[in-house]
Amino acid sequence: MSLTLEIVTPEARVYSDTIDTVVIPTTEGDVGILPGHIPLLAQVDHGELRVTKSGATQLLAVSGGFVQVDGDKISVLAEHAITEEKIDEHAVEAALKRAEQDIREAKDSDPAQYEHLQSMVRYAGVQLAIKRRRR
Repeated sequence: MSLTLEIVTPEARVYSDTIDTVVIPTTEGDVGILPGHIPLLAQVDHGELRVTKSGATQLLAVSGGFVQVDGDKISVLAEHAITEEKIDEHAVEAALKRAEQDIREAKDSDPAQYEHLQSMVRYAGVQLAIKRRRR
């Protein structure tokens, strides 16, 4: 048996394939999905999404959104998602530095902007962790 996984962001379809298993970071902890999993709706957290297909594991960085498991179909609607091979480490490091500077400046002003910047820092941290682990 296999699963169908689709990961979509507001900008694009990031991933769509038939897989063996997936581990998704949720606000309640990591959730492993195997064929025959019970129906599920959960909130996706910042973290590493691990896809296994034919014995190989692929990593994706995800941030926010929801996951729905219905039968053997898994749909992830994420605020941000990127596959490991598309992560540009230098661009992420530069964005992280800008966001950290903006956080220092926004801390006492707009709470919504501050939270958005915190979210971007967490997502950048996930991307860097994924990219650096494979070295």
